[in-house]
Amino acid sequence: MQQFDAVLVANRGEIAVRVVRTLRRLGLRSVAVHSDADRAARHVAEADEAVHLPGGYLDAGGVVEAARRTGAQAVHPGYGFLAENARFATACAEAGLVFIGPPAAAIDSMGDKIRAKATVSAAGVPVVPGRSDPGMSDEELREAALDVGLPVLLKPSAGGGGKGMRLVHDPAALPEQIASARREARSSFGDDALFVERFVATPRHVEVQVLADARGGVVHLGERECSLQRRHQKIVEEAPSPLLDDATRERIGAAAVEAARSVGYVGAGTVEFIVSADRPDEFFFMEMNTRLQVEHPVTELVISAGGRRGVDLVEQQVRIAEGAPLPWTQDELRLDGHAVEARVYAEDPARGFLPTGGRVLALREPADVRVDSGIRDGDEIGSDYDPMLAKVIAWAPTRDDALRRLDAALGDTAILGLHTNVGFLRALLGHPDVRAGRLDTGLVERELDALLDGPADEDVPVAAALERLLAAEPAGPVVDPWERPTGWRLGEPAWSRWRFATPDGETAVLLRGTAADAEVRIGEDTTRAAAESDGEVLTVTHRGRRRRYRYAHRDGTTWLSAGGRTWALREHRMLAEAADRAASSGGVLTSPMPGTVLVADAAVGQPVRSGQILFVVEAMKMEHAVTAPSDGVVTAVHVRKGQSVGLEQPLAALGTDEAG
Repeated sequence: MQQFDAVLVANRGEIAVRVVRTLRRLGLRSVAVHSDADRAARHVAEADEAVHLPGGYLDAGGVVEAARRTGAQAVHPGYGFLAENARFATACAEAGLVFIGPPAAAIDSMGDKIRAKATVSAAGVPVVPGRSDPGMSDEELREAALDVGLPVLLKPSAGGGGKGMRLVHDPAALPEQIASARREARSSFGDDALFVERFVATPRHVEVQVLADARGGVVHLGERECSLQRRHQKIVEEAPSPLLDDATRERIGAAAVEAARSVGYVGAGTVEFIVSADRPDEFFFMEMNTRLQVEHPVTELVISAGGRRGVDLVEQQVRIAEGAPLPWTQDELRLDGHAVEARVYAEDPARGFLPTGGRVLALREPADVRVDSGIRDGDEIGSDYDPMLAKVIAWAPTRDDALRRLDAALGDTAILGLHTNVGFLRALLGHPDVRAGRLDTGLVERELDALLDGPADEDVPVAAALERLLAAEPAGPVVDPWERPTGWRLGEPAWSRWRFATPDGETAVLLRGTAADAEVRIGEDTTRAAAESDGEVLTVTHRGRRRRYRYAHRDGTTWLSAGGRTWALREHRMLAEAADRAASSGGVLTSPMPGTVLVADAAVGQPVRSGQILFVVEAMKMEHAVTAPSDGVVTAVHVRKGQSVGLEQPLAALGTDEAG
């Protein structure tokens, strides 16, 4: 066996922080790498050493050189980036480094989904009916789809994450959908090979965690249910699956073990299956992820090994990479209780889940549950990488209690300074079908409208106005009446006016008195309210209701968070400049998200038509087109191709086409 002294973590964010935590517990020196954008990131601060990668996290040569320079004997790839890159695993071996993952041959075999299906099928693992001949032409794909029977899924042989996947119901749509799937697969993975699978109605996504040592030992650690997805991306995961009975659980686990054995697998991996909600005893192999999964914590929390609940899969990866045998047999592994995980993303559900960004002004993470997080107070969240910020994971003896604990933990989560999906997650966990375990991969899309937050109630702008009044009030007793934020006048006390803009519209709040005892007027309605603050929590009493908010204020915007929901209320005067521009020019085009301008097809004096694409902004692998709202002429252009832009940053101004 080889003993490591130092391990380089070739990743970023919450997974890098999580791997460093285990390395520290094992007494191993951790080496982080970072891009230009991540110089001040949390994973860099928590590692024992850090090396700058000018070429970013996909620079395989830079990672290998960093390991050499720091004396690391092994590289942990995390997930994403180079984690499933067979060439990188080979490069590590050639440099005398241990790749903490499977052999390059296993990565290569499972990375090609067509070859993977053939391999596991030969080992007796059930696969979805379809055709996966290598190199099928467009016509062969069309014929295969008709032979299998519509509806079918067109899937790329390379890559994952739902990119390049198309669901086809209509035979007439096949040529267009094949061409579209090929374009996206080629753009995303550099490989446009496709195959055809039968579409399974009401599908559920169930995956099995496996561990294998270099001596031929393979075990599974139970299954995870990952059916709550949006656009093929997982949102909430749990272990074990509420769908499977004990007999099916044993069969699907055995199938996962055989799939791993079929490619000589070593290390931690996940075998993914599709299961029909209508026929839960029938399952089909989808693919194998040759790495640690984002959702691995739920398995860690529910597995009892040798009579003790809880395992550390990263520790097992390190031990196996050092040459140690598996510490348990299959008979020694048991399921104990239930765990549920929710992924916290920097995205705004109210704006179509567009990625968000900004500075973390205040951060509150829940206690008494597990939180795997990659952020800290003061971090700048940009648009360079995946928008996942953290994962909140709860364990309990029963599924109902685990869901309740997770919901409460999300209600105690606050990330101020940017919008997140925490409120959406709470709504999803409270959905009756989720509570009952009636899951499938289409549930979120079907119920999306019901899961989105409604408009803020009037307590929120009242709280924002009281926070502003508190901030303006002098400390200690008032000696000079002109020190009062409302000034001084003869007769009755004066009103102070606060006007806030939100995505739901604009609200004016009038206050009279002090924050500790204020008269409040919204429209024609007059009430009383009181507020106090300890610097982090704002406690507001209004209409007999006492409510606590985490809060922060920056650049004219008051951020409030309560119960997992977050509101950003911009003071009206901050909108005056944009309003003046809009009035003089006929319209201001702004960026829908922080990101990079990929296309800037606008020039001063250029006539444009309504709906014409003028800009394309890209962030976190998502592109968004910005179009002209009406016919007109470009009167100003504020950005250029390749420029980074912030949320709602002006891109161009349009004026009326006087000649038209």
